[in-house]
Amino acid sequence: MNVKKRYQLSLLFAAVFCTCALAQNPVPAVAQQGPMAVTGATLHVGDGSVVENATILVRNGKIESVATAGEVPTGYQTVDATGKEVYPGLIALNSQLGLVEFNSVRATRDDREVGLMNPNARALIAFNTDSQVIPTVRSRGVMLAQATPEGSRVSGTSSIMQLDGWNYEDAAVQANDGIHIHWPDRNDYNWQTGRLIPNERYDEQERELEAFLQQAVGYCGREDGDGERLLKFEAFCDVVGGAAKAYLHANEARDIQAGVLLLKRIGANPVVVGGYQAHLIPEFLKREGVPVILGSTQALPASQDEPIDQPYRNPALLAEAGVEFAISHEGYWQQRNLPFIAGQAVGFGLDYEKAVEAITLTPARIAGIDDAYGSVEEGKSATFIVVAGDLLDMRTSQVEHAFIDGREVDLDNKQAELYRKFKEKYNRQTSR
Repeated sequence: MNVKKRYQLSLLFAAVFCTCALAQNPVPAVAQQGPMAVTGATLHVGDGSVVENATILVRNGKIESVATAGEVPTGYQTVDATGKEVYPGLIALNSQLGLVEFNSVRATRDDREVGLMNPNARALIAFNTDSQVIPTVRSRGVMLAQATPEGSRVSGTSSIMQLDGWNYEDAAVQANDGIHIHWPDRNDYNWQTGRLIPNERYDEQERELEAFLQQAVGYCGREDGDGERLLKFEAFCDVVGGAAKAYLHANEARDIQAGVLLLKRIGANPVVVGGYQAHLIPEFLKREGVPVILGSTQALPASQDEPIDQPYRNPALLAEAGVEFAISHEGYWQQRNLPFIAGQAVGFGLDYEKAVEAITLTPARIAGIDDAYGSVEEGKSATFIVVAGDLLDMRTSQVEHAFIDGREVDLDNKQAELYRKFKEKYNRQTSR
């Protein structure tokens, strides 16, 4: 190799190394070193209640007590939150956070597997704790996320992850919380004409899904060790037994009903994801005991016959009907807008504390982690945020402190770094 080529390769290596070095995420927080007290804040517990002038005592990553104007014992490090708000750490359900870095670069997307039926594909082992997207989302108050595979009819098994860890093993809160099933769409979008056309294979696709689920039931009901081990069916055994959730992705009311009834027949515990028309069948959902993970309020109406504000009002309609629901936002980097999506629902009729509950305690209940997360209560994990302003209002929300299991999380991120960089650039120009 000649000198010129060696020089060029050296420059390339240096450029790559420097880029990587500058792009490192904040180091994960160390375990809580001593007892801590957060004082003077307005506490939104997460269960619909509010505690004014709250004192929150934390020890060994757990909440010791919550009281109004409580005394701080000797030896506690104090965080003065007077005039500020405290909320439980937000939980982003149905998220590809940690699975996708750049949507346009295939090599950075680990959110889907090839093939039609992939219940054994696990999001857990693809979760990237070094994603630069995670700190940007964390800075908005999202402390936990459901890493969810997508694509195909049965896309795989999701995992509940906390957003501050060295690797996926550190980050896992619940390794395998359920399998995601996508009900066939009744319409296809024709990119050439820009119109929806009927899905002529709908009935066939529905039969294929039902046949696959029945095979899974048969496999899981066999005697131990009887026959060949089939991972695709084995992954369904916890779902069939009710130990893990069956997340049904469906939006039309008739599809929600068909999917829920099918999953109930095989002994599964369904959760509706998307649920755009769930407000049309509240009695059915309550009778079957099925919660809903609503899609984003920041969307257009699904049909020309609907009012323009239909997506904004869906959460309030479900709350009024008494259906248990969480609010979510599809995608990965978009999760940083999760509190504002809930805030938009407040502007269209949803009670404020109900909106907070829909992105904290209700997601925790749906995921089965509400014994530790989702609300700021005695005995639970000290996973909460301290906010200057209103968390649900993008104009005033400013997360100043964030804690996961009592560990204070670094809120710095790539976007904040770029803001500081170019702010300095223009400050220099104006000072000339």
